Amino acid sequence: MTGDILHYEDFHVGDVKTHGPFAMRAELIREYAREWDPQPFHLDEELAHNSVLGGLCASGWQVCAIMNRLMVDGYASKAAGMGSFGIRETRWIKPVYADDVLTLRFAVLEKRVSSSRPEMGIVTMRWEAIDQHGTVKTEMTGVNLFKVRNPARTEAAAS
Repeated sequence: MTGDILHYEDFHVGDVKTHGPFAMRAELIREYAREWDPQPFHLDEELAHNSVLGGLCASGWQVCAIMNRLMVDGYASKAAGMGSFGIRETRWIKPVYADDVLTLRFAVLEKRVSSSRPEMGIVTMRWEAIDQHGTVKTEMTGVNLFKVRNPARTEAAAS
């Protein structure tokens, strides 16, 4: 990385980095569920224990929000971000339980400079929420947009 702010040039295909940890707590699960996803396995320990999930677990949407927080803390708040085209895919692979400790792992899959906006770099990433045992719990693939440091030089190099 050059400078204090991350730009398109600071992300390289094949890069893998981790950020975190985030400790999940039962009360945080219930608090989120009461407001946004009031299903029994997010609210009631006994009902959750008897469900197919086997215990009180976080909403998948809550896990995505936590992953977003870890992205912001890990790199997005330090980047010349220009938005996102969105998430292409989200997979809730395993439940996130109270007392799980999550780490965000992200990998740069692809990158290119926008042909219509050479000041914008397009970076495709995969983000994974991994628990304290190394188990991938949630996976998302999407696109971040980052400012190119010197668009004129990038255009000249592509010619």
